[in-house]
Amino acid sequence: MSAELNLTPDWVKNAVFYQIFPDRFAWSSRVEKPGNFETWDSAPTIHGFKGGDLLGVAEKLDYLEDLGVNAIYFNPIFQSASNHRYHTHDYFLVDPLLGGNKAFKEMLDEAHKRGIRVVLDGVFNHSSRGFFQFNHILELGPKSPYLDWFFVHGFPLNAYEGAPKYDCWWSLPGLPKFNMNNPQVRKYIFNIARYWLEEGIDGWRLDVPFEIDDDDFWREFREVVKTANPEAYIVGEIPTEGQRWMKGDMFDAVMNYQLTHACLAFFGGSRMDSGLAQGMMGLDVPEPMDAQMFAKRTQELLDIYPREFSYAQLNLLDSHDMPRFLSLVSEDTQRLYLAYLFVMTYPGAPCIYYGDEIGLTGGVDPMCRKAFPWDQNLWNLNLRDKIRELALLRHAMPVLRTGEYLPLLSQGSLLVYARKDAEDVVIVAINMDNSAQTFSICVDSMIPEGALLQDQISDKQVVVEAGEIRDLTLPRMSAVILA
Repeated sequence: MSAELNLTPDWVKNAVFYQIFPDRFAWSSRVEKPGNFETWDSAPTIHGFKGGDLLGVAEKLDYLEDLGVNAIYFNPIFQSASNHRYHTHDYFLVDPLLGGNKAFKEMLDEAHKRGIRVVLDGVFNHSSRGFFQFNHILELGPKSPYLDWFFVHGFPLNAYEGAPKYDCWWSLPGLPKFNMNNPQVRKYIFNIARYWLEEGIDGWRLDVPFEIDDDDFWREFREVVKTANPEAYIVGEIPTEGQRWMKGDMFDAVMNYQLTHACLAFFGGSRMDSGLAQGMMGLDVPEPMDAQMFAKRTQELLDIYPREFSYAQLNLLDSHDMPRFLSLVSEDTQRLYLAYLFVMTYPGAPCIYYGDEIGLTGGVDPMCRKAFPWDQNLWNLNLRDKIRELALLRHAMPVLRTGEYLPLLSQGSLLVYARKDAEDVVIVAINMDNSAQTFSICVDSMIPEGALLQDQISDKQVVVEAGEIRDLTLPRMSAVILA
């Protein structure tokens, strides 16, 4: 494998992602659709469709650009008989309910005009009963030439009633597992990966890649992807620590659920809803962390990977697979804001789950997949403005993206850290206590004597005296970003 394949894309280290669940983000009247949709503002159901589409996304790109987003991660968009589209029928066809391939091309072109990258969800461990090769077996039984594409153990298949006689994901008969020992299946998956990169996408988010327990498969996948586009991003849905996957020969990053877990433990604190937290991607319910534990864990999560990979992690507070962070912290918007302030000032690519920025709430699936309310009267505009401010600040200050992360002080509920590169130093202090905290900190090795530091999110200023920031008081549940 060439040396270039061991690098991660620089654009990712400078990205602010936005995750979109396509059926729930935006509806365009330009996409012709059948009927029988749930009303947009009604509570979501497991099987119901709201009718969001990709032209709807294209028409909201100005909103995303204004928010500071420069990369989108889409949940699956290919033809499927489910609103989440993890039951893939055809990997080469965008679902007609989303507008089909033509709508995707328009959305992709419009995104790229704005400098917004697009990453698609690759569901390669399993397909669906409607997938042609599996449907062929359903129709023809043991005579089907595609028998070896799946793990079939007998007939009838029992695809709709009774215990299925084939391997399927989590024993769900609608999700037959591919036989990756079949060279034709492997080639088929690699062709999908290459095809959409050649169509212009910027990377793949890989669904449950740990289910394909074959490192050689993922090594070949990486080579196919990086040969098609050396700047393509490969991020795996790995809820555990991901050292195995990030040695330079498989993935660029993982969805950093380990950071999600730590953020809930620190920023949730006493407000954490432990009942809802049981729905966190199968992870243990977080025990509350103090600042010292959080500083240690956030440093560990950088140190366990080579720097090239730790700075490309997809850092998320929530997703379509777990309750929304705002609901997990008992709808305390300040806790959500401070958690976003942290991920926006921490190495790796921060990812906003659609609607978080306006205060959208939601418990376990399907409530974490509500439709985006485009009536601004329903938005928390103050929260949106503050998250936008953080995203734009991250873009404006390279040190927040690629500088060193240096925890300086962690005691009780007070966390102070620096981001430092050859040009700049930024001091971030977060007080999660219910009372004001006053602290002093030595910065003489980083910041010159007499330097005036301006808080980037308020009018507060401090002066470095005798090598210290002295007696800085942070009100309860607040933060400063000093530069």
